[in-house]
Amino acid sequence: MSSLLLTQVEGRIATLILNRPEKRNALSPELISEMTAAMVSLNENEEIRVVLIRSADKPFCAGADLSYLAKLRDFSLEENEADSQALRRLFDLIYLSPKIVISQVEGPALAGGCGLATLADLCVATPDATFGYTEVKIGFIPALVMVYLREKIGGGVLRDLMLTGRVLKAEEAFNLGLVQRLVSSDAIENVVNQMAEELCENTSQQAIASVKGMLQTIQGMTRDEALDYAAKQNAVARGSADFRKGIDAFLQKQPLKW
Repeated sequence: MSSLLLTQVEGRIATLILNRPEKRNALSPELISEMTAAMVSLNENEEIRVVLIRSADKPFCAGADLSYLAKLRDFSLEENEADSQALRRLFDLIYLSPKIVISQVEGPALAGGCGLATLADLCVATPDATFGYTEVKIGFIPALVMVYLREKIGGGVLRDLMLTGRVLKAEEAFNLGLVQRLVSSDAIENVVNQMAEELCENTSQQAIASVKGMLQTIQGMTRDEALDYAAKQNAVARGSADFRKGIDAFLQKQPLKW
């Protein structure tokens, strides 16, 4: 088991735990590589329904490893692009995962760490958590995360967060839609685990994967294009095994657990 990333699997729920407390759980190339390998494996595992991402200790993640950032100054353009593509692959594996991904945020989630937290389908945070895309404060840019984030929030809010680099308290992040649940520190682990269990029992994996795929596909479509695509997906869903199972249970008034 890696010392940088701990992986736990209990039933249909997998948990990835960032374990670099001495580095504020910063994203080093080694941690990114290990998270990438873990997400590839979990995305292909048909038994896994929910993936949780949390840290072994506060903060959640302080962004890129500062010692590694110092080295990037001497990288060639090609080397820096390859490095960026490695992070993009991890972000894609999380954002495009057919599983439900939940981030559990306690303490600061900054820069790339904020991206990691808010790429999840559901972000659950404690009131003392903080969020910020702070890259512009060190002459850097939140290039990758803004592409994903524009699908969650947009307009003036996106510009505000990207251009100012300001740090948000959890309540404001919740009000802006970056955080979906605010939970006290002493209850967050139980709440997240219960959410994961309920999602496993109450939702169809087939339907979840389809909904996530549609949400990503309709971006950039015109209204008519999106509705034509939606009508086709609706028809496909009606022929699925999970739909038949769900309808049979409903008509027979039988309890249904997925």
